[in-house]
Amino acid sequence: MAQNTAVRHAWPAWTVPLAAAAAGVVVWLIGAAFGVDLEARTGASTQAVSVVAVLIAALVVGLAGWGVRAVLARLTKGGGEVAWLVLCGVLLLASLLGAVAGTSPGATAILMVEHVVVGVVVALGLRRAGGQASELASTTS
Repeated sequence: MAQNTAVRHAWPAWTVPLAAAAAGVVVWLIGAAFGVDLEARTGASTQAVSVVAVLIAALVVGLAGWGVRAVLARLTKGGGEVAWLVLCGVLLLASLLGAVAGTSPGATAILMVEHVVVGVVVALGLRRAGGQASELASTTS
């Protein structure tokens, strides 16, 4: 009888912001390949959404998520996985309100896909990273 000896290796938590940024850039590039002008309304004006803006925003979200995940891991029993996923879901829904500010249906669709893709990468990438994140926080303090 054969045993399943596959070992599940989690990615290090520090790679999640990088993966989120890469995923966001890929979605932006797909939109650009289809000729979508990524612009969003900001009050009375419009603002172009550049690849650099996507990269920076995804990195900031990933790094902030890593910090929040570490805090949740320290403050909750069992690592806070459920609390983390609920928080991510609420924040993703809130972020989609900003994504509907696209100036065209194509821009709105790409912006929404970017938000969902980056949000899912951060949420699932850091889901089980609570122990890693709190261990890293305790070793650096």
